[in-house]
Amino acid sequence: MKQANVIYTQCYHSPCGDLLLGSLGDRLCLCNWMVEKHPGRVDRRLQSMLDARYEKGGSEVLSEAARQLDEYFGGGRRQFDVPLLFAGTQFQRKVWHALLEIPYGETISYGEMACRLGVPQSVRAVANANGANAISIFAPCHRVIGSKGMLTGYGGGLDAKRYLLDLEKQLTQLD
Repeated sequence: MKQANVIYTQCYHSPCGDLLLGSLGDRLCLCNWMVEKHPGRVDRRLQSMLDARYEKGGSEVLSEAARQLDEYFGGGRRQFDVPLLFAGTQFQRKVWHALLEIPYGETISYGEMACRLGVPQSVRAVANANGANAISIFAPCHRVIGSKGMLTGYGGGLDAKRYLLDLEKQLTQLD
């Protein structure tokens, strides 16, 4: 059966690892680590939920996303304004939208995030939804940490998570 939609993809070389960017229509639906903890999981979910296939290519959204990532890694951008397309369950989308509310340079625990979402007993579900985020950095799941300040799982690996948190911390200290 032919899939109706195309997710255009391109690689982005960040200072802490390569990312696969993807756009469907006029929205970014993918910013995922090319070397990741669970290869293929995000890709299969996106393609299934969006009835889409991947095709290498460019788009205005991908160009803008790459430009904003360059600014972010260069220290000149703290907020993104690329339109996002979250593909997941209603609960996952709720968690991913909550990620957008975590200020640059700050972290919260999975437990605190569960409380903010009104589901304090669902820390594990919040952590799992966080781990399923297909739009890393733009939806800053790297800002969610373990209960005692420990860095815990991250799709791009703990070194990438540490890099992102250190980058943001260094730049906020310059304010």
